[in-house]
Amino acid sequence: MDVPEVAIQQTVTVEALATARDLGLQLEVIHGDDTLRNRITSPRIQKLGLALAGFPDYIHPGRVQVFGGSEANYLRILEPAAYEQALRGLEPLRICCLIITRGLEVPPGLLDLVSKSGFALLRAAAPSSVAIRRITDYLESKLAVRTTVHGVLLAVFGLGVLILGPSGIGKSECALELILRGHRLVADDSVEISRYQVDRLVGTGGPVLRHHMELRGLGIIDIKQLFGVSATSQSHELDFVVRLERWKPQGQYDRLGIDRKTVKILDVPMPLIEMPVAPGRNVSTLVEVAARNHLLRGDGYQAPKELSADLPPDSGGRPGA
Repeated sequence: MDVPEVAIQQTVTVEALATARDLGLQLEVIHGDDTLRNRITSPRIQKLGLALAGFPDYIHPGRVQVFGGSEANYLRILEPAAYEQALRGLEPLRICCLIITRGLEVPPGLLDLVSKSGFALLRAAAPSSVAIRRITDYLESKLAVRTTVHGVLLAVFGLGVLILGPSGIGKSECALELILRGHRLVADDSVEISRYQVDRLVGTGGPVLRHHMELRGLGIIDIKQLFGVSATSQSHELDFVVRLERWKPQGQYDRLGIDRKTVKILDVPMPLIEMPVAPGRNVSTLVEVAARNHLLRGDGYQAPKELSADLPPDSGGRPGA
């Protein structure tokens, strides 16, 4: 079972990278003009050494390429003919952006190649290791695949709990009670979820509704102003999902909790708890217990399996059988 979503793949222009203040690299544009509109599509950074050595197939057009001390030393030992051939091999690669690190001088002939090949050339004073780390962190944040889901995201006992369910079932009321118990609101109604690396999901609130909550009969309330800054969180990693659904008298519900369900968000499977809502059920308390139980499972303890191990063989694995 998947969450209905529209995944958005982000891109970053070279100009946005060159002017990003939070990088702390003070990138210098050596050759830009129209090439500053080139788009970076991957957060992975590549060193240019393999391409210079005659292995261009490893170069990906949407990645930032780095030219550092090892590349400069390699070119320095080449004979003139080999040097020219190494640079000429870069021409058809459709590189979007090349960054020279350590404040190195532009190698002879590279600027002419840049002008003909249509890729941007930048320079950083920092060594390659520092530049790669900072640029990767920046691009991972900007290029993360994103989607928006209708629900509530809270931090409960340090776990990111995404509460889903049909409109009017009581998601916001459940969240409010959890806030009153000392837990934190990340986002209500519209939760923006980003995927980092392969399987890490991080949720945040949109720029308009951040720290706000809609309660039927009260309207929009500001959680930060009502309960203080400690009642809110700007973002949080997702740990599991609770889907609220209306109680069905003839419905089949999991009574043991042995089989774990999952729900896919941005192709990442997340643990799912389907929780029926009925009069007399304190949903916020159940969410707290679910969070504590998730922590126990993370430590390797599973109550259903412990109980099943202690039952007699003829019980069929069910208490009271």
